[in-house]
Amino acid sequence: EAQLVESGGGLVQAGGSLTLSCVASGFTFDDYAIGWFRQVAGKEREGVSCLSAIDRDTDYADAVKGRFTISSDSAKNTVYLQMNNLKPEDTAVYYCAGRTGRTPSPQTYDYRYWGQGTQVTVSS
Repeated sequence: EAQLVESGGGLVQAGGSLTLSCVASGFTFDDYAIGWFRQVAGKEREGVSCLSAIDRDTDYADAVKGRFTISSDSAKNTVYLQMNNLKPEDTAVYYCAGRTGRTPSPQTYDYRYWGQGTQVTVSS
């Protein structure tokens, strides 16, 4: 059974950094694209960044370009989201998700497998 487990969330002051990790199991990591999404209570889940595990093709939401970096380690079946210069508006529950095929996508409906989420809170 496919499973994604996020970790690394927490409380940080504005301007600080966090690195989220997403460990995948139960599927062939290099055959998938992995996305990071975030959701604030009462709002729709939005795409943050996504990556093709095999060719490292990446995409970022405009709101995080230049501050967030997505990367992967196939040997560890893990995708990372390095978040720098965090802002209070980055506060959300962050989810990773996996989709078959190697084309990354920012759309939630393209993803089949989801993690349980990790809370990121940025104080001003």
